[in-house]
Amino acid sequence: MSSRIGRFDLTEPQQSRAYDVLMRLPVLAWSTGLAIVSAAGLERYASAADPALPRAIYSVNIAMRLSVIVYLAILAATVVVRIQPMAKARGAEPRISALIGTFLLTVVVLFPRRELSLTAGCVSTLLILAGNALAVFVLVRLRGSFSIMAEARQLVTSGAYRYVRHPLYLAEEIATIGSVMQFLSAWTTMLLVAQIAFQLRRIANEETLLTDVFPEYAKYRQKTARIIPGIY
Repeated sequence: MSSRIGRFDLTEPQQSRAYDVLMRLPVLAWSTGLAIVSAAGLERYASAADPALPRAIYSVNIAMRLSVIVYLAILAATVVVRIQPMAKARGAEPRISALIGTFLLTVVVLFPRRELSLTAGCVSTLLILAGNALAVFVLVRLRGSFSIMAEARQLVTSGAYRYVRHPLYLAEEIATIGSVMQFLSAWTTMLLVAQIAFQLRRIANEETLLTDVFPEYAKYRQKTARIIPGIY
Protein backbone atom coordinates (compact mmCIF):
# COMPACT_ATOMS: atom_id res chain seq x y z
CA MET A 1 0.00 0.00 0.00
CA SER A 2 1.05 3.60 -0.39
CA SER A 3 0.04 6.79 1.33
CA ARG A 4 -0.35 10.14 -0.40
CA ILE A 5 0.40 13.55 1.00
CA GLY A 6 -0.14 16.60 -1.19
CA ARG A 7 1.46 16.04 -4.58
CA PHE A 8 3.72 13.11 -3.72
CA ASP A 9 3.53 9.47 -2.63
CA LEU A 10 5.01 7.91 0.48
CA THR A 11 5.26 4.16 -0.11
CA GLU A 12 5.51 1.21 2.22
CA PRO A 13 9.12 -0.10 2.44
CA GLN A 14 8.52 -3.40 0.64
CA GLN A 15 6.58 -1.88 -2.25
CA SER A 16 8.97 1.06 -2.57
CA ARG A 17 12.02 -1.22 -2.56
CA ALA A 18 10.59 -3.48 -5.26
CA TYR A 19 9.63 -0.47 -7.40
CA ASP A 20 13.05 1.11 -6.96
CA VAL A 21 14.88 -2.09 -7.95
CA LEU A 22 12.68 -2.42 -11.04
CA MET A 23 13.35 1.17 -12.06
CA ARG A 24 17.12 0.68 -11.79
CA LEU A 25 17.26 -2.03 -14.43
CA PRO A 26 16.49 -0.02 -17.63
CA VAL A 27 18.93 2.78 -16.76
CA LEU A 28 21.58 0.28 -15.69
CA ALA A 29 21.22 -1.67 -18.94
CA TRP A 30 21.19 1.53 -21.03
CA SER A 31 24.26 3.10 -19.42
CA THR A 32 26.24 -0.16 -19.34
CA GLY A 33 25.40 -0.96 -22.97
CA LEU A 34 26.35 2.52 -24.16
CA ALA A 35 29.59 2.38 -22.18
CA ILE A 36 30.53 -0.86 -23.95
CA VAL A 37 29.62 0.58 -27.36
CA SER A 38 31.59 3.76 -26.58
CA ALA A 39 34.63 1.73 -25.51
CA ALA A 40 34.52 -0.16 -28.80
CA GLY A 41 34.23 3.15 -30.66
CA LEU A 42 37.26 4.51 -28.81
CA GLU A 43 39.30 1.48 -29.84
CA ARG A 44 38.27 1.89 -33.48
CA TYR A 45 39.07 5.60 -33.43
CA ALA A 46 42.50 5.07 -31.86
CA SER A 47 43.45 2.42 -34.41
CA ALA A 48 42.10 4.26 -37.48
CA ALA A 49 42.91 7.90 -36.66
CA ASP A 50 44.48 9.94 -39.42
CA PRO A 51 48.26 10.14 -38.78
CA ALA A 52 48.21 13.70 -40.14
CA LEU A 53 45.77 14.81 -37.44
CA PRO A 54 47.45 17.31 -35.08
CA ARG A 55 48.48 15.70 -31.83
CA ALA A 56 46.51 18.20 -29.73
CA ILE A 57 43.26 17.51 -31.59
CA TYR A 58 43.83 13.75 -31.41
CA SER A 59 44.41 13.99 -27.64
CA VAL A 60 41.28 16.06 -27.08
CA ASN A 61 39.22 13.58 -29.12
CA ILE A 62 40.58 10.70 -27.07
CA ALA A 63 39.84 12.59 -23.83
CA MET A 64 36.29 13.34 -25.00
CA ARG A 65 35.60 9.71 -25.82
CA LEU A 66 37.07 8.62 -22.49
CA SER A 67 34.86 11.16 -20.70
CA VAL A 68 31.77 9.58 -22.27
CA ILE A 69 32.82 6.13 -21.04
CA VAL A 70 33.65 7.37 -17.54
CA TYR A 71 30.36 9.26 -17.31
CA LEU A 72 28.34 6.20 -18.33
CA ALA A 73 30.29 3.95 -15.96
CA ILE A 74 29.78 6.33 -13.03
CA LEU A 75 26.10 6.64 -13.95
CA ALA A 76 25.72 2.85 -13.86
CA ALA A 77 27.51 2.64 -10.50
CA THR A 78 25.36 5.44 -9.09
CA VAL A 79 22.18 3.64 -10.12
CA VAL A 80 23.40 0.49 -8.32
CA VAL A 81 24.27 2.19 -5.01
CA ARG A 82 21.47 4.75 -4.79
CA ILE A 83 19.34 4.66 -1.67
CA GLN A 84 15.63 3.98 -1.47
CA PRO A 85 13.50 7.09 -2.14
CA MET A 86 11.59 8.75 0.66
CA ALA A 87 8.90 9.99 -1.71
CA LYS A 88 8.11 10.34 -5.40
CA ALA A 89 5.98 12.66 -7.50
CA ARG A 90 2.43 11.53 -8.22
CA GLY A 91 0.91 10.95 -11.64
CA ALA A 92 2.13 10.05 -15.10
CA GLU A 93 3.32 13.48 -16.24
CA PRO A 94 6.46 13.68 -14.03
CA ARG A 95 7.51 10.22 -15.20
CA ILE A 96 6.85 10.98 -18.87
CA SER A 97 8.72 14.29 -18.67
CA ALA A 98 11.68 12.58 -16.99
CA LEU A 99 11.88 9.80 -19.57
CA ILE A 100 11.54 12.11 -22.58
CA GLY A 101 14.00 14.62 -21.12
CA THR A 102 16.52 11.84 -20.52
CA PHE A 103 16.25 9.77 -23.68
CA LEU A 104 14.74 11.92 -26.45
CA LEU A 105 18.02 13.04 -27.99
CA THR A 106 19.42 9.54 -28.26
CA VAL A 107 17.61 9.47 -31.62
CA VAL A 108 19.91 12.13 -33.13
CA VAL A 109 22.33 9.36 -34.13
CA LEU A 110 19.70 8.28 -36.67
CA PHE A 111 20.21 11.55 -38.56
CA PRO A 112 23.06 12.14 -41.03
CA ARG A 113 26.30 13.23 -39.39
CA ARG A 114 27.35 16.71 -40.44
CA GLU A 115 30.82 17.54 -41.71
CA LEU A 116 32.04 20.22 -39.32
CA SER A 117 34.82 22.72 -39.87
CA LEU A 118 37.92 22.29 -37.75
CA THR A 119 36.78 25.07 -35.41
CA ALA A 120 33.22 23.76 -35.08
CA GLY A 121 34.53 20.25 -34.56
CA CYS A 122 36.79 21.44 -31.75
CA VAL A 123 33.93 23.35 -30.11
CA SER A 124 31.68 20.29 -30.31
CA THR A 125 34.36 18.04 -28.82
CA LEU A 126 35.19 20.47 -26.01
CA LEU A 127 31.52 20.90 -25.10
CA ILE A 128 31.07 17.13 -24.83
CA LEU A 129 34.28 16.80 -22.81
CA ALA A 130 33.41 19.66 -20.45
CA GLY A 131 29.82 18.50 -19.97
CA ASN A 132 30.80 14.92 -19.22
CA ALA A 133 33.59 15.98 -16.87
CA LEU A 134 31.19 18.19 -14.89
CA ALA A 135 28.56 15.42 -14.90
CA VAL A 136 31.06 12.95 -13.41
CA PHE A 137 31.97 15.46 -10.69
CA VAL A 138 28.29 16.00 -9.85
CA LEU A 139 27.41 12.28 -9.89
CA VAL A 140 30.24 11.52 -7.48
CA ARG A 141 28.81 14.17 -5.15
CA LEU A 142 25.25 12.85 -5.54
CA ARG A 143 26.16 9.20 -4.97
CA GLY A 144 23.03 7.46 -3.63
CA SER A 145 20.76 10.45 -4.22
CA PHE A 146 20.74 10.22 -8.03
CA SER A 147 17.39 9.65 -9.72
CA ILE A 148 15.87 9.74 -13.19
CA MET A 149 12.31 10.24 -11.96
CA ALA A 150 11.14 13.01 -9.65
CA GLU A 151 12.02 11.27 -6.38
CA ALA A 152 13.33 12.52 -3.03
CA ARG A 153 16.21 10.67 -1.42
CA GLN A 154 18.61 13.07 0.29
CA LEU A 155 19.00 16.81 -0.06
CA VAL A 156 22.46 17.56 -1.48
CA THR A 157 23.62 21.17 -1.12
CA SER A 158 27.42 20.83 -1.24
CA GLY A 159 29.90 20.84 -4.11
CA ALA A 160 28.41 22.28 -7.29
CA TYR A 161 25.04 22.35 -5.53
CA ARG A 162 26.28 25.28 -3.45
CA TYR A 163 25.93 27.45 -6.56
CA VAL A 164 23.14 25.91 -8.66
CA ARG A 165 20.29 23.62 -7.78
CA HIS A 166 20.56 21.42 -10.88
CA PRO A 167 24.22 21.19 -11.96
CA LEU A 168 23.76 17.71 -13.44
CA TYR A 169 21.17 19.00 -15.92
CA LEU A 170 23.51 21.85 -16.82
CA ALA A 171 26.39 19.43 -17.39
CA GLU A 172 24.30 17.03 -19.46
CA GLU A 173 22.89 19.87 -21.57
CA ILE A 174 26.39 21.18 -22.33
CA ALA A 175 27.39 17.73 -23.57
CA THR A 176 24.09 17.34 -25.43
CA ILE A 177 24.57 20.59 -27.35
CA GLY A 178 28.05 19.44 -28.35
CA SER A 179 26.64 16.15 -29.59
CA VAL A 180 23.77 17.74 -31.52
CA MET A 181 26.29 19.98 -33.33
CA GLN A 182 27.61 16.85 -35.04
CA PHE A 183 24.13 16.07 -36.43
CA LEU A 184 22.90 19.64 -36.78
CA SER A 185 19.79 20.18 -38.89
CA ALA A 186 16.36 21.78 -38.55
CA TRP A 187 14.99 18.49 -37.21
CA THR A 188 17.69 17.92 -34.61
CA THR A 189 17.40 21.56 -33.52
CA MET A 190 13.67 21.06 -32.92
CA LEU A 191 14.43 17.88 -30.97
CA LEU A 192 16.92 19.81 -28.85
CA VAL A 193 14.37 22.55 -28.12
CA ALA A 194 11.76 19.92 -27.17
CA GLN A 195 14.24 18.12 -24.95
CA ILE A 196 15.15 21.33 -23.12
CA ALA A 197 11.45 22.06 -22.59
CA PHE A 198 10.94 18.64 -21.01
CA GLN A 199 14.05 19.11 -18.87
CA LEU A 200 12.68 22.41 -17.56
CA ARG A 201 9.39 20.71 -16.75
CA ARG A 202 11.34 17.93 -15.06
CA ILE A 203 13.19 20.50 -12.95
CA ALA A 204 9.89 22.11 -11.90
CA ASN A 205 8.49 18.72 -10.86
CA GLU A 206 11.58 17.92 -8.81
CA GLU A 207 11.59 21.29 -7.07
CA THR A 208 7.92 20.92 -6.14
CA LEU A 209 8.64 17.52 -4.62
CA LEU A 210 11.78 18.62 -2.78
CA THR A 211 10.01 21.68 -1.37
CA ASP A 212 7.25 19.45 0.02
CA VAL A 213 9.63 16.84 1.46
CA PHE A 214 12.48 18.99 2.80
CA PRO A 215 11.44 22.12 4.74
CA GLU A 216 14.95 23.58 4.33
CA TYR A 217 14.72 23.47 0.53
CA ALA A 218 12.81 26.77 0.33
CA LYS A 219 15.70 28.61 2.02
CA TYR A 220 18.21 26.79 -0.19
CA ARG A 221 16.29 27.93 -3.31
CA GLN A 222 16.59 31.56 -2.24
CA LYS A 223 20.40 31.33 -2.09
CA THR A 224 21.09 29.49 -5.34
CA ALA A 225 20.47 29.80 -9.06
CA ARG A 226 18.37 27.17 -10.76
CA ILE A 227 20.85 26.28 -13.52
CA ILE A 228 23.17 29.16 -14.44
CA PRO A 229 24.63 31.36 -11.67
CA GLY A 230 23.58 34.99 -11.99
CA ILE A 231 21.31 34.28 -14.97
CA TYR A 232 18.67 31.65 -14.20
